[in-house]
Amino acid sequence: MSLADHVRDWRPAPDVRVDDMGPAPVRALARTLDRPEVVAEPGAALPPLWHWLYFLDWPAQSELAEDGHLVEGDFLPPVPGRRRMFAGGRLRVHAPLLLGRPAVRTASLAGVTAKTGRSGELLFVTVRTEYRQDDELRLVEEQDLVYRSHLTRPTSPAPSPAYRSHLTLSFSPAPSPVSPTGRGQVSGRDGTGEWRIEMTADARLLFRFSALTANTHRIHYDQDYVRNVEGHPGLIVHGPLLAVLMAELPRRHAPDRPVASMTYRFRRPVLAGEPVLITGDPRTGRLSVGDLSGDVRAEAEVAFAP
Repeated sequence: MSLADHVRDWRPAPDVRVDDMGPAPVRALARTLDRPEVVAEPGAALPPLWHWLYFLDWPAQSELAEDGHLVEGDFLPPVPGRRRMFAGGRLRVHAPLLLGRPAVRTASLAGVTAKTGRSGELLFVTVRTEYRQDDELRLVEEQDLVYRSHLTRPTSPAPSPAYRSHLTLSFSPAPSPVSPTGRGQVSGRDGTGEWRIEMTADARLLFRFSALTANTHRIHYDQDYVRNVEGHPGLIVHGPLLAVLMAELPRRHAPDRPVASMTYRFRRPVLAGEPVLITGDPRTGRLSVGDLSGDVRAEAEVAFAP
């Protein structure tokens, strides 16, 4: 039976949740990213993508599969031996969510497509989510998830033993001032004015981010599982963490230019202990995560509000 056959009659109903948007998760993520100066008080605007800290699901332990995902979920396709990959997504910001005010999240299935690639048959699932606060549409998000029903071994190289095993977040100096066109210069390693963060994530960072986002996928904390079952050489850094850090670049360096939209794609995994550079071009809004050889692991593009 093909993957398309398994989901031919799959029509999950929309999922509606409410969250009071308390400030505690923002304080916790700010400290996790060494950003204690982030304002986390009622009425403060939530930074782009930080809504992933809210509307979380904490299922019973008996409802989890071997990989840590739910056995059955609202938008988990009924595929045997299911393996999931987060391919990317799109975020449109009509207005930021505000802390301390209840918000409503409505998620629905936007599309399902079966394709055949080099690793076999794949199922592409797109979930669309709308966020409202005070009866006003604030955010619209689409996430692209890829599923397969058999295990294939990724081609990511194992990290060198010389890699550091701790978190380093190093920000280049913020621009002063930033022009209305975003061409203010930022000191970068090559003098081009690029925005950048240097990061080497370890298991402590992965654990904290997993806890903050209720992510129980074992590839982020179980060395034996990730190597022996999933076939990766080491723990995998969360795709959402990479996206959050890419979004940090314009937020830090161009705080007077709110982000109106962001498109992000994950190309290859980043391993714990592997140094990466998260860089951005203030002229184009293009962002990326790459290793020290220049291999791009994730990329994004932001557009700013008029």
